[in-house]
Amino acid sequence: MINNDKKPDVHLFEGESLITLPFLILFPAAIAAILLLVPGDTWRRLIVQAGALIIGIASLYLLFITPGAGQAFFPVTGGWITTLMFIAEMIIAVFLIYLGIKHKKYLALFLVVAQAALLIFYETSAAHGAHIVPDLFIDQLSLIMALIIGIIGSLICVYALGYMATYHELHPDVKDRRRSFFFLVFLFIASMFGLVFSNYLPWVFFFWELTTLCSFLLIGYSGTGEAVNNSFLALNMNLLGGIAFAGALIYLAVISPGGDLLSISTLIQSGHVVALIPAVLIGFAGITKAALMPFSAWLVGAMIAPTPVSALLHSSTMVKAGVYIIVRFSPVLTGTTEGLIIALLGGFTFLLASAIAISQSNAKKVLAYSTIANLGLIVACAGVGTYKLVWAAIMLIIFHAIAKSLLFLCVGTVEHRIGSRDIEDMTGLIVRMPKVAVMMLVGIAGMFLAPFGMLISKWAAIEAFIDAPFGLIFVAILAFGGSITVLFWSKWMGKIISVCPVAELVENRISRQKWIVLSLLTAMTVFVCLAFPIISSHLIEPFVLSVYGQTARLSQDNIIIMAMMLFLLMIMPFSLLWFRKEKNIVAPYMAGRPATPDLHFLGSMGVQRQVGLGNYYFEGIFGEKKLFMAGTALCFGLILLMGTLTAGVAL
Repeated sequence: MINNDKKPDVHLFEGESLITLPFLILFPAAIAAILLLVPGDTWRRLIVQAGALIIGIASLYLLFITPGAGQAFFPVTGGWITTLMFIAEMIIAVFLIYLGIKHKKYLALFLVVAQAALLIFYETSAAHGAHIVPDLFIDQLSLIMALIIGIIGSLICVYALGYMATYHELHPDVKDRRRSFFFLVFLFIASMFGLVFSNYLPWVFFFWELTTLCSFLLIGYSGTGEAVNNSFLALNMNLLGGIAFAGALIYLAVISPGGDLLSISTLIQSGHVVALIPAVLIGFAGITKAALMPFSAWLVGAMIAPTPVSALLHSSTMVKAGVYIIVRFSPVLTGTTEGLIIALLGGFTFLLASAIAISQSNAKKVLAYSTIANLGLIVACAGVGTYKLVWAAIMLIIFHAIAKSLLFLCVGTVEHRIGSRDIEDMTGLIVRMPKVAVMMLVGIAGMFLAPFGMLISKWAAIEAFIDAPFGLIFVAILAFGGSITVLFWSKWMGKIISVCPVAELVENRISRQKWIVLSLLTAMTVFVCLAFPIISSHLIEPFVLSVYGQTARLSQDNIIIMAMMLFLLMIMPFSLLWFRKEKNIVAPYMAGRPATPDLHFLGSMGVQRQVGLGNYYFEGIFGEKKLFMAGTALCFGLILLMGTLTAGVAL
């Protein structure tokens, strides 16, 4: 790592080019409204594809017009917008109260009423004297998030066209609500753009709650009892975070009657003393949104939703909002006890969720716990908050978003073709679905093998933790947790590349939209590995430098080594795909026993037996219930300690 002690001047920009910011918020919302009204599948496909293309292009255009350093602001005049948002929040509250009564979910009912009461108090009393002009803003961090949302989110929308058609063919008992499905997906994307572009905290809160609403409705899409229960679990846990966020708004309005501290940029620059309490409250909201322990159950339960929803939640929207807001407030948390506690929450989540993933054979559950683990690592970096660790956290966000979206969509495709999402049923996938298998191999490699960015970012985090306060604790957590990830990813990879002589090719009837999306995500996984030195120098380093006055980057020697490792790593999976026809698959060797091509052999006493190969899952050691309860108790205790310390600061 190389240090640069020069801090650039922070420039403020205004101009017509920044009209892209409101466009990226309003355009997906408009597409969502149109899709809610359009009944026909043909028009839906056309609108989704065109809308996704425009959103992707607009996101890339933003890359070229964003200033190279500092923050660009887009003032938005008109108090009616804030008033309209408050009215929308009250309508959402009434809607959720209705659903809570309908489904007899009284905890959700109580939490909705409590949050609505805080908002009414804020709007009618606490914020009465505020005179600040709300604005949108963009810097390198929000630009990175916008690219993730705009590109990956759009690709997931296109993939969902073919997936949802197959989904309803396979689940004829589920009511076809694709109009509301695509409405919610595009509203989700609009909300995420609004969240990362808003500099005014009440606006951030509005978009924050919109993501909660969208995820709640999408998780319960099938309408089954399990889906409804899991959707309300997600709602309850995210409402807890929303209440903390509302508390932060009230606190800021009380200590700053003029409303100046309701601006994120102003609040962060005000320093630890003023900003610490709202940073902790908003950080708690981020912990619930990012599904860290003890709130990780909602994200595991969200697996009941259709696979495109899982991909959205895990890669480009819901959980990324949680880590984004913690990384944004990382400068305030740096060097504080509260920041250390948040980091420990992330570290223990990383370790325990990685361990739980070992015991899972359900592919979506493995991806879910892997997501929770990696989000924990990102929060651990942001909580300690040194400039090197923030650099590593942002790198982790980028690579995790791309690789995890690819893996979720691959699992969804495989499930529709073989009728199972169990890893044990994916034996010989390289023969049965060779193209998808190669894409899955690339995605899995992107999660734990060098030179892909996830491993490089973890290496950078270890180096940074060594120099941080209490860093050896996190080094140990990362070392053990990282070793565990090798085990569960390797088990899955081994199943995919094992060769079955009698396997049947089932890679047919996959829609063109799915192929395009999967191919693009695979290419992006490899591309960002090659390009991430450029991503670091043009996006991450300027942000870290503007915030901390120093930054970190990879040396030239490391870049060359990474390129060589990537070339060597890609030889195996692509050779399996390109030269598969020339391979001669030999009969299985059973230690001299006569064997048949379908893996039967003659055993003792002349009894014919079938070879059975399976992974170890160590449920007695890494069982979900055992470790989940331990992690919940540990992390809940840390949250109570953080709350006690924060209350002491407030008093």
